[in-house]
Amino acid sequence: MAYLERYCGDNWQETIGIIVVNTGNNEKRAICGICAAGCWIIVTYDNDGKIQSVRADETSSLGAICKVGENSRDIVYSKDRLLYPMKRKGPKGTYEFERITWDEAYETIVKKLHQIKQESGPEATAIYTGSGSFEAAFCDLYQPEGVAVSSAASVLFPFGSPNTLGVGALCYVSFAMIAPHVTMGGMFINMFSDIENAKLIVIWGKNPAAHCPPHDFYRIEDAHRRGAQIVVIDPRKTVMAKYSNAEWVPIRPGTDGALALGLCNVIIEEELYDEEFVQRWTVGFDDFNRYVQHFRPEVVEGITGVPAETVRSLARRIATTSGVAPVMYSGLEYSDGAVQAIRATMILWALAGQLDVPGGFCFSMSQNKFPINREGLIPNPNTRKAAGYNNFPIYTKYRGEFHANILPEAVLKKKPYPIRLLISLGASIITSWPQSDIWRKTLEALDFFVCIDRQLTADAAYADIVLPATTYYEIQSYMVYGSIFKIREKVIEPIGEARSDFFILSELARLLGYGHLYPQTEEEILSRVLKGSGFTPDDVRTAGGTVQIPTVMMQYKKWEKGLLRADGQYGFETPSGKLEIASSILEEHGYDSLPIYTEPGESPLSQPRLAKQFPLVFNSGGPFKC
Repeated sequence: MAYLERYCGDNWQETIGIIVVNTGNNEKRAICGICAAGCWIIVTYDNDGKIQSVRADETSSLGAICKVGENSRDIVYSKDRLLYPMKRKGPKGTYEFERITWDEAYETIVKKLHQIKQESGPEATAIYTGSGSFEAAFCDLYQPEGVAVSSAASVLFPFGSPNTLGVGALCYVSFAMIAPHVTMGGMFINMFSDIENAKLIVIWGKNPAAHCPPHDFYRIEDAHRRGAQIVVIDPRKTVMAKYSNAEWVPIRPGTDGALALGLCNVIIEEELYDEEFVQRWTVGFDDFNRYVQHFRPEVVEGITGVPAETVRSLARRIATTSGVAPVMYSGLEYSDGAVQAIRATMILWALAGQLDVPGGFCFSMSQNKFPINREGLIPNPNTRKAAGYNNFPIYTKYRGEFHANILPEAVLKKKPYPIRLLISLGASIITSWPQSDIWRKTLEALDFFVCIDRQLTADAAYADIVLPATTYYEIQSYMVYGSIFKIREKVIEPIGEARSDFFILSELARLLGYGHLYPQTEEEILSRVLKGSGFTPDDVRTAGGTVQIPTVMMQYKKWEKGLLRADGQYGFETPSGKLEIASSILEEHGYDSLPIYTEPGESPLSQPRLAKQFPLVFNSGGPFKC
């Protein structure tokens, strides 16, 4: 919610809708409990005190609801909700379970952990966290020490295992952590697209109309109404491409990097780039200039399917419009060479003079971020011993975890050593990763497998123990929106015997002998994260459940003002102190320093014979003939 920082000011409570407006006796203002996005809603209860319906809190700019949230009742009270701990009574691959107590479940899990540790060492145990673990307190208090942002769980670190892994290996990390940091020294959590002031919005590899939460969609709608132009770069003609006056640029899947390089080529060739910025604040421009000569518009047309004249006209629009905001995400990640393709788009914005300017791609003001206390985070006991460390060293460097793609090899081939026990929290590995059959074999081959979730997933068919977790409607926690801290109030009591993910793991830690390292109650969570902020939980409640730290005015081109580096010096938080077109971090780890283009491994260009036999390229959402 970085865009709120510039608009709330002294009237922030009124702006975001803190002023209490009476609702009916059977209604309550709350935070949506379906995902971790934190949309503000109004819950209507039925006569039994159950959730009847959920709608956006229209009195607040943070009020929003997606289709999933609208169906909260069906999800919370689903006939398929897990209500009790269960253990396997039938063969793996089936859903034949029997109900057990929490005590029996924990006793079984702890016994297996100690047994496998004694036989194979603590590294033979691991924990996988999926998108169901994105709740704020979980991410803030379980993430490994020294990691900027993570949903990985440190709960087995004190046990001696370095093996935490998760869904970040599939998405987010390359786009939001590695690419921006090795290029600009910052991460996406500290950046935002200034859609409110943009005259041109480039939607690239993302469909905000279907994204959860829908905040970008609402922001783009508002911008379109005031006259902002929209360009959509996507293989599909999405809803956003159907707006009046929107330009749709269809592209061959996986070739976004080539398009970005072609756009850079035009900007450089026609001398539309910010020459002063390039000379003072970048490294690697000359080599990059030579490289992009291979991506003239006509060449890019042959690679991407985007007409050469479209490449030229789009490049000119990006370079000459006052305020061009990018709206991008995982569509750029799911291809070969994703990090470099994403880096190419960031370099494009910098060359075009659209970096940290009104209406462009901006760095947030660090002073305007509510301070969450992370004292007591636990470091990985031996990152270099994590399975697959040498396979994905940069990923491990940024996440403090090992890349999940290594798990099948560790389980099935025992390389670099066997992983025998896995705890999975809020995940569906089989339906998330490619080649589902390999993952089925992997989960089936585990000596012991624990699933923590709200429903029986495909993974659960191979679990030895299944534990029921609450939705976020059933817990007390908190959310942070830029400079704002809000308590997430419990909307309903837990269903059945379901427990919070956070406390399922903290209780496991207690039984393993180190429960003191993690909060054991909801009040302890609030006290821990608020330490040093100037607020206590009681302060927040007295203020109506929401507080804000003082904010400062937005400043632009922060590298010129010493606002990007921890030492207060001018420049970027990179090894060179400059925006690294040629990345020293990538080079140090044996990768190309420039944002080179990599053709997809299975494509009409890389495998023309295969393409003749199989002319369709699968994209989530539909096939395309290339």
